[in-house]
Amino acid sequence: MTEEPKNDDVEETPAGETPEETSAETVDETTTDQQERADEEAARAAEAAEEAKEAAEEAPTPTAVAAAEEAEELAEKAEEAAEAVAEKPKRQRARKAREAEQAADQAEEAADEAKESAKRSRTRAKKKPDDDKPAEEAAKPAKEPARRRRDERRQVPVGLTVRAQAKYVRTSARKARLVCDHIRGKDVVEARAILAFTPRGAAKPWLKLLESAVANAEHNHELVGEELRIESVHADEGPTLKRFQPRAMGRATRIRKRTSHLTITLTPKES
Repeated sequence: MTEEPKNDDVEETPAGETPEETSAETVDETTTDQQERADEEAARAAEAAEEAKEAAEEAPTPTAVAAAEEAEELAEKAEEAAEAVAEKPKRQRARKAREAEQAADQAEEAADEAKESAKRSRTRAKKKPDDDKPAEEAAKPAKEPARRRRDERRQVPVGLTVRAQAKYVRTSARKARLVCDHIRGKDVVEARAILAFTPRGAAKPWLKLLESAVANAEHNHELVGEELRIESVHADEGPTLKRFQPRAMGRATRIRKRTSHLTITLTPKES
């Protein structure tokens, strides 16, 4: 007689149970697990909200109060997600359970923030000075301004001059003289206006040099910038930079890049 081959891969179903009943039991177990998980996360969120509320009541700082309110909202959100687990279809139960878990984690973070804010508030309260100190010690006299007022400045010596110089300015002395001739003998305010509206490239270095001379007078001699006038101004030739440019038939043309030294001397109007 020939023996029939046995199939070991076939699992036998227990007596009295059908495959449909086994699948239903598995679904019920999964639903129960998701419900328990959501309930645990909701309880954790409620506990965190309670801790945040206690911290806010202990030290009612704006940060602690806001964190407590946020934790309470998150606890309500976790509770709603836990209640929705049983009502939602199978595909959405795991998502609602995850929402409850996320809300619980955020509630714990808010509670930690409220506790930290309350702790900082208590530390600052301990470091505050005692209220028993006399008012005379607490209120210190205001310091007098270090810079003298305009009417309290010292007497200006006769013949005082303030000088400023800019060297190696990349403009020719001739072009610089065309500008400085306009401001010679003018006061500082008028010279600033002239240089600001002069359509020449050399006007900008002259304006910078004038501001430098005014700053020297105010800082070194305690003078008022608007009370000064330009006593002398001149431009001297500086070194010339020699360059060459190739030209036709192998020749070269010299290029002279001229520089100049600019000088401004200021003096008070009274003198």
